[in-house]
Amino acid sequence: MSFALETAANAEGLRRVAIDPVSRVEGHGKVTLLLDDKNVVQQARLHIVEFRGFEKFIEGRPYWEVPVMVQRLCGICPVSHHLAAAKAFDRIVGAAPVPASADRVRRLMHYGQMLQSHALHFFHLSSPDLLFGFDSDVAHRNIVGVAQAYPEVAKKGILLRKFGQEVIRITSGKRVHGTGAVPGGINKLVTAQERDILKRDLSQMLQWAQDAVDITKQLHAQNPALYNAFGNFRSPMMSLVRPDGAMELYDGVLRVRDDKGGILFDGVSDQKYLDLIEEEVRSWSYMKFPHLRSLGREKGWYRVGPLARVQNCDFIHTPRAEAERQAFVAWGQGDLVHASLAYHWARMIEMLHSVEVIADLLDDPALLSGDLVTSGTRQRSGVGIIEAPRGTLIHDYDVGDDDLVTRCNLIVSTTHNNQAMNEAVRAVARDYLSGHELTEGLLNHIEVAIRAYDPCLSCATHALGKMPLDITLLDSEGQVLDRVQKTGDGSLSRDNILGSIGLEA
Repeated sequence: MSFALETAANAEGLRRVAIDPVSRVEGHGKVTLLLDDKNVVQQARLHIVEFRGFEKFIEGRPYWEVPVMVQRLCGICPVSHHLAAAKAFDRIVGAAPVPASADRVRRLMHYGQMLQSHALHFFHLSSPDLLFGFDSDVAHRNIVGVAQAYPEVAKKGILLRKFGQEVIRITSGKRVHGTGAVPGGINKLVTAQERDILKRDLSQMLQWAQDAVDITKQLHAQNPALYNAFGNFRSPMMSLVRPDGAMELYDGVLRVRDDKGGILFDGVSDQKYLDLIEEEVRSWSYMKFPHLRSLGREKGWYRVGPLARVQNCDFIHTPRAEAERQAFVAWGQGDLVHASLAYHWARMIEMLHSVEVIADLLDDPALLSGDLVTSGTRQRSGVGIIEAPRGTLIHDYDVGDDDLVTRCNLIVSTTHNNQAMNEAVRAVARDYLSGHELTEGLLNHIEVAIRAYDPCLSCATHALGKMPLDITLLDSEGQVLDRVQKTGDGSLSRDNILGSIGLEA
């Protein structure tokens, strides 16, 4: 993380503090703070500074390409986009519901994704802050430091994620950017040998997932003042639930609770999501701001993700996770838990639930045999909604008679949480930074608040991406013959070494 102090160009003479980039998140973003001469924060904003055009260049593509294409939004949660798109095109090809075998394989793939992503975020990205302290030595506050100080914790995190990735590989063909789901179903079943490989490690994964929940509970118990107050503000919460009110991460209906826990909306079909929410654009960010239509832009913003899902459902249908959900709810003492750091506790409950669901699915014979695909009456449009690791993910498409996509709208988890992350930034800036001389440790409090939401900023802006590239050509003696560099903005520079030594490029 880096930060810079500079004088803001405005009439009030406020100073501008920039945290650029925000570290240990997926994608690129920055935070700007405006402070007066007493270091009191007057404004705090999270800016998403990358732009992506996925919604436009999907247009004109054959619909069957899209479930594979949209995975390129992200290397962390590609399965979520893969499945949400496939579910949308199930509607278009008249294949809702898909065959039982396709449903089970997709669910197994999805819960493998939930497991690997939650393990990555908690152990690799967030545990350094939680285990060492927000203002601990920055050189030590990373996954290497965790591995040195807490080797068993790091080991469990790495192997839990590895297990989740293996589930994805078996069901989709690859650990990243697989092809398992197709409009109307799947393209492969799980073999008995693959199932047995996964079952071999299940008991260990289950225990380690339970250990991860225990870590988060202990952190709350050891410092309740911090965990109850940090980034604490009230908001409605939205997620999918099963029709009977159970937690549902693959399919279901939309439910929204108000900030006190009362149900505002329930049983809303995924195909009717636009009756519930609308999006707004603001000039200082490439990420949109969704809100509930009925409450308007000022009061209608909400939160999604583990914190919402664990409290939005009436129960979790797997026993260990349900016991932990009840302990989490009891922590709120009759009120919803709104503190941002509670996302980590809820996230580990979901990770435990994911391992339990994987165990149940591996005993389902539909994984091994049954129809792969089905189809029916064609439709011109379809919506697919899934609970991605970071929250509710919406894919919405129109397709013409020529099978080409004519419209694409994506509302990803991080976009739903956009206003909430800005509120968290403001709350933490107000509580911890105002009136103090700024240090790296204090500014890291802002990043801790953002990380709690596990944002995927690349997904949220649907961007093409800009990757620097440096290619060097060496001769057999190791001498540099040529070097070409492409910078983040796409421009090229070249060291004209070949010409200087009399060679042709």
